[in-house]
Amino acid sequence: MINIKINKPKYRSTYLPRKNRPCKLYYERERYWEYDYLKNKCKEMRLEKSYRLYQVRLMLSYLGVFFIVHTFITLLVCLVIFTLPVHPPYVNMEIAFQVVSASLVIACLSVNFIEHIVVHHCWYMAASSVVATLIATFSDLGQCLIFKEFYGWNLYNSYDTYILCMIYMFLPIISIKICLILGAIVSSLYIGHYYYNLGVSLETENFNRTVDVTHFFCFNLLGVFYRMMNDILVRSSFLDRQQYMIEEFWLRNARKQEAALLNTIFPPQIAKSIYRSIKERIINANLLNEKQQARIQHSTIMAIQMHPDVSILYADVVNYTHLTTTLPVQELVNVLHDLYGRFDMAANIFNVMRIKFLGDCYYCVAGLQQPDPQHAKLAVSLGISMIANIKEVREERNLDIDMRIGVHSGNLFAGVIGQAKLQFDIWGVDVNIANHLEATGEPGYVHVSSITLGNLDLSEYIVRPGTAKAQQDPVLQRVPMRTYLLTGAPERDSVRRSQSIAFIGFKLRARSGQLEKDDIPKDLKLSETLSEDFQKMHTAGLEFRCCRRNRKKDTVSNNGVKWCCWALPAFQDRRLEFNYTYRTDYVLKYSICISYIIGVVLVYNQATANRTICIACIYVDIILFLFMTGMLCIAWYKKFCFWKYHEEKVYSKLSCLIFTIWEKVQHSATKRIAVYIFILGIFFTYLSLSVVNCDLYRYQVFFIENTLFNYERDQDMCFRPWVFTNLMALIIGLTFTFAHIPFGLKTTIAILEVFAYMIILYFEYSFIFHHSKTTYAFLPSEFAHAMRIIFAFISFYIKEREVEFNAKTNFKLNNDLRRKQQDADVTNLSIVTLLKNILPSHVVELYLTHLEKHELYHENYAMVSVMFASLINFKVNLKSLRLLNDLISEFDKLLNVYKEYYVVEKIKVVGCTYMAACGLDFNIASLGSKAKMNIRPPSESNENSMFGGDNLEQVVLVMVYFAVDLMRTLSECNKAYAASPFDGHMSNNGICIGISSGEVMAGIVGASQPHYDIWGNPVNMASRMQSTGLIGKIQVTEESAIILRDFGISCTFRGMTYVKGVNEIPTYFVDIDSDLNFVREMDFNPRRRMTLFNIETDSDADSNLRESV
Repeated sequence: MINIKINKPKYRSTYLPRKNRPCKLYYERERYWEYDYLKNKCKEMRLEKSYRLYQVRLMLSYLGVFFIVHTFITLLVCLVIFTLPVHPPYVNMEIAFQVVSASLVIACLSVNFIEHIVVHHCWYMAASSVVATLIATFSDLGQCLIFKEFYGWNLYNSYDTYILCMIYMFLPIISIKICLILGAIVSSLYIGHYYYNLGVSLETENFNRTVDVTHFFCFNLLGVFYRMMNDILVRSSFLDRQQYMIEEFWLRNARKQEAALLNTIFPPQIAKSIYRSIKERIINANLLNEKQQARIQHSTIMAIQMHPDVSILYADVVNYTHLTTTLPVQELVNVLHDLYGRFDMAANIFNVMRIKFLGDCYYCVAGLQQPDPQHAKLAVSLGISMIANIKEVREERNLDIDMRIGVHSGNLFAGVIGQAKLQFDIWGVDVNIANHLEATGEPGYVHVSSITLGNLDLSEYIVRPGTAKAQQDPVLQRVPMRTYLLTGAPERDSVRRSQSIAFIGFKLRARSGQLEKDDIPKDLKLSETLSEDFQKMHTAGLEFRCCRRNRKKDTVSNNGVKWCCWALPAFQDRRLEFNYTYRTDYVLKYSICISYIIGVVLVYNQATANRTICIACIYVDIILFLFMTGMLCIAWYKKFCFWKYHEEKVYSKLSCLIFTIWEKVQHSATKRIAVYIFILGIFFTYLSLSVVNCDLYRYQVFFIENTLFNYERDQDMCFRPWVFTNLMALIIGLTFTFAHIPFGLKTTIAILEVFAYMIILYFEYSFIFHHSKTTYAFLPSEFAHAMRIIFAFISFYIKEREVEFNAKTNFKLNNDLRRKQQDADVTNLSIVTLLKNILPSHVVELYLTHLEKHELYHENYAMVSVMFASLINFKVNLKSLRLLNDLISEFDKLLNVYKEYYVVEKIKVVGCTYMAACGLDFNIASLGSKAKMNIRPPSESNENSMFGGDNLEQVVLVMVYFAVDLMRTLSECNKAYAASPFDGHMSNNGICIGISSGEVMAGIVGASQPHYDIWGNPVNMASRMQSTGLIGKIQVTEESAIILRDFGISCTFRGMTYVKGVNEIPTYFVDIDSDLNFVREMDFNPRRRMTLFNIETDSDADSNLRESV
């Protein structure tokens, strides 16, 4: 046997906060289990029609169960009558009476199984039920009248309780009002029969009248309670089913979107590993503690593979710098999206994978996703198509732009490194060669190496010798090679407008515990799926659809509920069974209410029937009344407060205490079961006391004397047998109808009640029961009493068995629904995570909003600081890439430090160059009306500079702090590698950093995948500052140096430096000492200062701040 450790769900009160303060009322969850709320919700969700059709199926299932029960009871009655020792002719007539009555009832109701009649004429179900009920009622009463008039037998009715159970529990009557009216008619007929045909005396008339009225009232009330609870369960199940299907619909679509996005970012070779890693991190974030999460977050992903026989294409837009510095942001984004969208579509046509953009550089690889012997031809064809596309854009938009392209064939490493902004990239000697082929090429031509040319059919191209620059390039001539310039006609359909390229749409599921009207998808396929699924919804443990075929022979249904020994439904999963038992009971107040009413009736009947003083009964009366009244007040106090004040009122400590007590009872299965057992125990004890109070010997003496001397018998000397039996049947009904109690426990208690009753009936007080009225001629009275209890037990058991199966099916559905919601949430989070790996965090929501409107997203920033940091002395091999992955991952961890105020955003990593920017998002939280918000990077905790919160130039200082932190991180990594016996040769890595600042444009372009990029003079200048800088130095432009000096940071003038595109400009080095700390300006009073958490607040706000820190 496998032992499964099950943790009991923990409960925490939503009331009674610290120090027992007043509280507010939370009634939202209870509302979800109220009949009127669920009914209105079905109408709001436009489900009433579908619900009615499902309700018809459900009731037909119950009707099929009733046929079995009714047939069994009829056969049992006939068998008992047939086995009587005396068989006069009219006894056979009784058997015929039973068979004919049952046959008429079944025949009348059988037409309901003809689907087209029921669907088109729903009134027939109610009409056939009324006729069947009247047939059963008049058959029972008619038999009593016939035997009284013709044979002198004063018989007691047989089926009053059973017919009421039949009305409320089995007959296909949709309306509760019709059930109640029909139940009242049947009750009135039986009460009238009792008064006019049983010959009651005047002394006992008032008592008998009230006893019969209360008896039928309680059974009708029990039936209405069952119908309401069943309707609540079914409606809740129906709404859950719809939400389940919609969640499944959302999940399928989300997974398709996720797969589409993932496949556009990463090739299939590594997409699965990245996907699994993202999913695991999202799931672990909900399950693990902070230390475990940190351990997982610190684990780096390195998914790098070697790809032989590929062709690398590098493309550069000529005059790109002029383009990004002269065009307005909206026009620039439109141009770039049109241009790169065309390139993406052409790459898709030639099966070439675009790697990424790098400003004016667009590079991709042929033969990477799938090996292709024609990779060289595909790459060159794409290059020719790109030249044709940019020519068309140039002519349409009147722009002075062109394309310079380089293609080389060879081997490369490809994969993902780092922790943040995971992007697919390529490395290798051949990648560097392709890059230099592009840089030394000519606009309008594809510059290829001799290796690539050898894989081409030269008859398809015009071939020219390579450029002179290529012959002088040190990288290309390191392994001497000849280069060539190619041109040719672009292939058909490879030159297309980007407007024809559709966006990848993302619509994420709104996270909500409950389905709202606006959340219902209008998709036709979903509507059809919902309609089909509602038709397939399981109706009960036994199904009797006339059209059902191919029934499964196994005992386990598809919903995970199995039958234990046919009698008890149970889950296959023990944890699920445990959670079902310990679920919260939000309808407990209704069970308490009906128990209270039955308790009052029980006390009244016994107090009226027993004229002798019973001290024990008085004590039990008081205990029962006080306990039930207290439970009723506690149970309904919350509902009363919500009805009168709703949730706005602040309640006193006493009210909060009552709320807490009731909430604990609702959430605790142990407490609910204790209340349930106590109520039934005190009911049965009180009923038993009325029996024990009877002096059996005295009753027997008086009975013999009354029989011998024909005295009138005292009806109040002992308990009344039929009153006791009816009350016992009522208690059995309450035992099964009490909501959210384990079915096995209900059945066990009901069996014990039946067993105790049989002991009283056949052993303790058989004399009294034997001399009461019987229900059939020559049938001993004790058999009549036993049959009534058995009929009640069978009816309530079968009914509750079906309800339990449906309840467990609904619970399983809710459990699956929660899992679907969690899966959908994880999928949504993974989509957002993937988008955040491409876009800055603040851009994701804006991008999705613009995407829904089919608009291009773009922004314009007045002041952004841009940094390029390049790692030097890297050899491209697997060991170096492992080191590169470690270093980039450490750099990415620093981003978490720069997220609170001025966010440092990683833009991309290209090769060994790390690009970041500060100022793309300002996320400064308000700390109060008197708070002065100041920032200070944690890496420089001992500095005393400060700056004002509204100065945009602060982003330059934050960017420089981040750059110094990169240098410190690299220094620590070099020390760690130097101390390693295996990696000591990797400890001589250097870094060269360039920073520039100014006005920047940002936007999202591209068709095959969304690509976020920034453009403007600061981007170009930061790149040039890095490329012309020195190892171990931070080179900045003059504008950035002036800003840093204002903050008190010393900058040394380097001199006039030649920068491509702008000639010579003054540049500066940020002064850093040997310990990698800033050098301050000597005798300089900075105009801007900056500190960390320099906040002036009130005392309360200050204490709250210290707690949060």
